[in-house]
Amino acid sequence: MQFGFNLLAMLAFTMLSSNVIRFFIRPAAAFTPSLSSLHNLRYSRVSSKITFSSKASLKDGRASFLFQRKFPSLSSSLSSKTKLRMTGASEEELEQYKNKNNIDDQILSMISGNGEIKVTASTIRNLVNDVMIQQSLTATPADILARSMACGLLLSNGMQDEQTFQLTLNCDGPARSVVSIAQSNGEVRGYVANPGLGDMHITEAVGKGTVQIVKNHPEWPNPYSGITAIQHGDVDRDVGIYLAESEQRSCALAVSSKINGILCVAAGGYVVEQLPGCTAETIAQVEKNLGKIIEMNGSDPVPSGMLVDGLTPLDICSTILEDLDMKPLQQVNPKLVCDCTEERLFRAVRLLPKNDVDQILKDREEIEARCQFCGKVYRMVSDEVAERLATATGDPSLDADFKGE
Repeated sequence: MQFGFNLLAMLAFTMLSSNVIRFFIRPAAAFTPSLSSLHNLRYSRVSSKITFSSKASLKDGRASFLFQRKFPSLSSSLSSKTKLRMTGASEEELEQYKNKNNIDDQILSMISGNGEIKVTASTIRNLVNDVMIQQSLTATPADILARSMACGLLLSNGMQDEQTFQLTLNCDGPARSVVSIAQSNGEVRGYVANPGLGDMHITEAVGKGTVQIVKNHPEWPNPYSGITAIQHGDVDRDVGIYLAESEQRSCALAVSSKINGILCVAAGGYVVEQLPGCTAETIAQVEKNLGKIIEMNGSDPVPSGMLVDGLTPLDICSTILEDLDMKPLQQVNPKLVCDCTEERLFRAVRLLPKNDVDQILKDREEIEARCQFCGKVYRMVSDEVAERLATATGDPSLDADFKGE
């Protein structure tokens, strides 16, 4: 069941009454083990097998690959016949992807000329400013949410239509929890449980806890869910460790934002992924180029320094794929989208115990609720609630009963 607030994966909906009620309804595949036993935990939807690893990565996943996948080796003669070779895009072909001074929000993906590396880079400054206004975010929560949404947008790029990518940080720091949900078409939404945090470093606000990723699609019988421990607290390095430990993906990931007071002046990131058949020579060249990214960025978190200086997703892709040629794959304009409705609120109300609903109506004579993703407030008076409860049909927890919604 996927509500506008994503009730199946993580419904965050606040009932504005004398009692604050939040729903956290997780899919059956999701769980939260104790932190003492959670150290690089991997979870597989297919086998439902959980394995633990004591090996912690000491590498910086922004400038190098944390996991190295070994592909079956080919004979030299067969390798030469099957090797993919593409001509790099010309300046004229790349003109349409230029985004001077990052005026527009943009997600851009490129592939190397030999077909061994995919790079996706983004800038989402305008989107972050919009969500700061919607949710009245202070600087630190805005930074955390910007990084979370940037990760979601980068990692959902290239997924199936209608597939969702949900990233949840369950923190023991004052941020408490952070949720973002993205799709490959650039639609994204998210929230921080504590939007009014005072000024503090992001790692202090996040603390320790878990990184949980849920991928779902309306046609899948079950969602895919994976979980690892938060080791750094700066979002991107922890998500990078998740990709290496839980999904065994060979990626380099970096996201960041720069917030000045109530204004986001830069936000975005990049993800670099090895594709099947990636050679050691290509890996070495990419990691050399990533080192240049770190140098160009300066002292700010990578890559916000570059974005502030006016470098664009195209510039980032070009630098990472230097000496490897590149061909464009896709360009997407990200946008905030929340599909909350009054009907979905009512479905959430039906999941409450009847005694709780009766108590809210007795105290307030209405149910007033706010969507934590977009801030929209819904109200239903007691007579309306009673009438709709009396005539309601279908199981509110099942999408199949509400296909027309």
